[in-house]
Amino acid sequence: MRAYVAFDDTDTIDADRGTGKVGRWFADKLPAGCRSLGVLRQQLLVHPDVPYTSHNSAAVVLVEIPDETVVDELIERAAAHLHEQWMEGSDPGLCVAWEGAPALGALTAFGRRAAVSVVTQDLARAAAQGVHLSGHGGTNDGIIGAAAGVGLTAEGWSGRFIELDAGGRLLRQFPDLVAVGELEAAGIAVVCLDRDAPVPLPDQAVVTNDWLRPRLWGGRAVLPVARAADGRWEAIASGKSDAAADPGA
Repeated sequence: MRAYVAFDDTDTIDADRGTGKVGRWFADKLPAGCRSLGVLRQQLLVHPDVPYTSHNSAAVVLVEIPDETVVDELIERAAAHLHEQWMEGSDPGLCVAWEGAPALGALTAFGRRAAVSVVTQDLARAAAQGVHLSGHGGTNDGIIGAAAGVGLTAEGWSGRFIELDAGGRLLRQFPDLVAVGELEAAGIAVVCLDRDAPVPLPDQAVVTNDWLRPRLWGGRAVLPVARAADGRWEAIASGKSDAAADPGA
């Protein structure tokens, strides 16, 4: 079964790491019998009334767990990791939920709302009844993004993978030019977004610009592509400039 471990607001504007890295580093600290399926960046509302560091995004670790008996240890480890990594001046929050938890519907509704409008800590706590939600410093505003991140990830139709267990390889281990069939064998569906939507063939190449970041669509990793030159495909919105602009990318 799946569990969702979300971190938010762990850094400051001059930090050498972002919340995305905090999430990726937690993947190495999971309890025995658990494994990381990937780490997602969930984008929330960017608005003058919302305090955020740079991009207002949460990081969610998607974890395969044997059963609910490991959830308490998962929470303990996540909280310890957060305290180890957070920076003075940040307002970190943590949310941990699991597949089948009654709160997931309310968290999804809250996440959708947080993506387009200003929400509050009280609304986050109301949505997270029955799962773990905790603040770990400052104003504790990070509980808002953490709760929203869990809900959006559980729904399965938003977010960008910043790490992924792709057939035993990490996203950063794929080359700039990779075959469609190789991506599909690693569990990443390649989907054309051109108007005519032709099917990318297994032997065709995808240009990733050294920045392979699938989306979470339909509960799985999907790489949207468009036609490029010479029969190749190019990953949409890919490039090192995006990574430079967003350290958590």
